[in-house]
Amino acid sequence: QVQPVESGGGLVQPGGSLRLSCAASGSALNLYAVGWYRRAPGKQRELVARISRGGSANYADSVKDRFTISRDIAKNTVYLQMNTLKPEDTAVYYCNARFIDVWVGDSGSWGQGTQVTVSS
Repeated sequence: QVQPVESGGGLVQPGGSLRLSCAASGSALNLYAVGWYRRAPGKQRELVARISRGGSANYADSVKDRFTISRDIAKNTVYLQMNTLKPEDTAVYYCNARFIDVWVGDSGSWGQGTQVTVSS
């Protein structure tokens, strides 16, 4: 079973950029649909970006044109490039890998999360 591990979070000023990584062990990540979720304090979990097994990407309106999801099959890693970051992007970001490309519920394998803080 695939096990995702996130990295790359940190503190960044508004307008800055970060790249999150979701490295996988146990299985090839390109066999799964992969999504990036975030949960901010006091808010519901939000699916911000996802990539299908075929490589098609989708984004939440809140991050469209600022975030880019991509994958490197050779490195068995999915990335989330985050540009023009805003304070409201502050959250714990989680990587999820699921075999069926249907994004409801808590199915699939979850990473432990990585904190992103956008603040001056």
